[in-house]
Amino acid sequence: MSELILTKKKSRFWREINSIITIIARDVTLALKSPMMMVMSLAMPIVMMGMLGGTLSQNMAGGLQFDYMQFMMIGMIVNMLFMTTTTGMTSLIDDHETDFTQEMLVSPVSRYSIVIGKILGSSFGAFISMAGTLIVGLFMGITIGFGQLLIIFALAPLMCLSAGALAMMVIGCVKNNKVANLAVMLVVMPQMFLSGAIIPITQNSGLLLVLSRLMPMTYCLDLVRTAAYAGTPEYDALVMFNPTINLVAIIGLTVVCLIVGTFFFARSEKNK
Repeated sequence: MSELILTKKKSRFWREINSIITIIARDVTLALKSPMMMVMSLAMPIVMMGMLGGTLSQNMAGGLQFDYMQFMMIGMIVNMLFMTTTTGMTSLIDDHETDFTQEMLVSPVSRYSIVIGKILGSSFGAFISMAGTLIVGLFMGITIGFGQLLIIFALAPLMCLSAGALAMMVIGCVKNNKVANLAVMLVVMPQMFLSGAIIPITQNSGLLLVLSRLMPMTYCLDLVRTAAYAGTPEYDALVMFNPTINLVAIIGLTVVCLIVGTFFFARSEKNK
């Protein structure tokens, strides 16, 4: 009897894994069939890094005690992972209109597997944007050590999962594509400034401090900077929290957003 239960659990586990992989493969295939999306994923870092970052560096970074361009590039890497993943999640609205999500939800698969697969599939474009950011950084003379770069790549899936879970909070309550895109951008854009992606936030206070502490990108970015600035004189000035605190905060916020967002999304599909 115990062997039969164990076999069923293994079978269910692999069914969930296969479902996640299938959803990821579908989103990657759709992305590869959309050249314009690929172009935008590469063009966005040029706008963010070259224009915004370059302007800030030339006009505001003169008196800083650290290399602003490297600080900004690390911020842009995390920002692009968040921005591209959350934007990609809005395709769930298209799936809703074509009844594809309802077909997935009635299948014998956990709704969390469906959402996780969708988040990881949406992160494909995020990795392209991340690569574009690094390429633009090289042209601007900004470099990151190979070991630090490997750590950033290892942390990238966690960043995307956090971003996708946050997007689910919005998408679960919105069923219009245009409104969803606008709502997601309204959630992501403030994080770019309040999380410290392009402007240090170590001196924040009052409402700005509270908002920055509620944003998942703050902890994702601080964790990445922990790896990037480990062993350097700038570490204490630029890193706000212990890595353990960052990990606990990221995992906690991601789980909360994933549970709440998935609940509202699945309920809206059932009520369709």
